[in-house]
Amino acid sequence: MTMDVMEIQEIIPHRYPFLLLDRVTDLTPSNLIVGYKNVTIGDNVFQGHFPGHPIYPGVMILEGMAQAGGILAFKSMNMTKEEAAQKVVYFMSIDKAKFRAPVRPGDQLEYRVRVIKSKGSIWMLKGEAYVDNKMVSEAELKAMIVDK
Repeated sequence: MTMDVMEIQEIIPHRYPFLLLDRVTDLTPSNLIVGYKNVTIGDNVFQGHFPGHPIYPGVMILEGMAQAGGILAFKSMNMTKEEAAQKVVYFMSIDKAKFRAPVRPGDQLEYRVRVIKSKGSIWMLKGEAYVDNKMVSEAELKAMIVDK
């Protein structure tokens, strides 16, 4: 299953400048999502991180993982668009976060997020971020889907 940015915005509430997922290229409910973020010098974050030496912030990488994980959780729960519109994903914890290489303008982040386990509205996910098939970050994420 693929999704463009318009379909992504039907599922999660994030919008520019905080929508950090441009495309989903693979989604297997209750298992895996693969999505992309194109990092450009036009991203607002580079005005201050760091002038003259632009590095994409690690917290933004984790947020992109979280957004991909939110889509995976929503798509795994067999909700209608109307039901999903009444819900939101809250992240409860981020554990074992590691940053292995800097991400710079011109890079394309590939997010691979897998379900570790789920129980009801609680989801445990393993997120990995890659640039050119090289892992740049990883983390374990715990989230809960709640009513708005």
